[in-house]
Amino acid sequence: MTARTSRGRRPGAPDTRAEVLAAARTSFAEKGFRGTTIRAVAASAGVDPALVHHYFGTKDDLFVAALQIPVDPRAVLAPVVAAGPDGAGERLLRTLLSVWDDPELRPGLVALVRSLMSDDGAGLVRDGFIPVVVGPVLAGLVPDRPEVRIPLVASQVIGIILGRYVVALPPLAQMPAEDLVARVGPTLQRYLTGDLP
Repeated sequence: MTARTSRGRRPGAPDTRAEVLAAARTSFAEKGFRGTTIRAVAASAGVDPALVHHYFGTKDDLFVAALQIPVDPRAVLAPVVAAGPDGAGERLLRTLLSVWDDPELRPGLVALVRSLMSDDGAGLVRDGFIPVVVGPVLAGLVPDRPEVRIPLVASQVIGIILGRYVVALPPLAQMPAEDLVARVGPTLQRYLTGDLP
C-alpha cells in the first residue's frame, strides 16, 4: 500500500500559530500595515487564510498579536472610553501609567518601544498602531475632528512614554504618577474635547 500524498495547504499544527505570527511580523515590518494582507501572510506561512482568521480574527487582531504587546491596548482603554468624555484625559493617562508602572509589564513594553523606534517601526506606529488600534477606541471620546485630536493625544502619550520609561528623563521618570496626571491630564482633555484652532 502506498502512502497518500495530501495536496493543498497543510492543516493547523501546534507550531502553525507561531509560524503565522512570524510571517505576519515579517510582512508588517516589510510592507507596513496597509501592504499586508491575511492572504499573503497565510501564503508565507503555508496555511489557508481561513486558519489565520481562526487563530487571530481580523487583520487588526493579527497586527496586535504580531506586535507582541504584553496587554491589548483596546482592552486597557475600553473602560476609559466607557466612562465618557468628561475627565477622560486624566483617566486615560492614569490608566496608561498604571500599565507602564507595572513591574511585570514594563520590560516587555520598553522592549517593544525600542524595537519600534527604527524606521520600519515608526511606519507601523504611524500607519498601523495609531489609526487601527488606538484611534478607533479613542474616537468614542472625541466630539469632532478625530483626525486631528487623536494624533495630538498620541503625541503627548508617546512623549511621556519615551521620556519617563525609555530615556528616564529627570524629573519625569521619578515623578509620582498622580502628579503627572494632574499636570498632563488637562492637556490630554483639551486635545480630546476642548476647542481646537
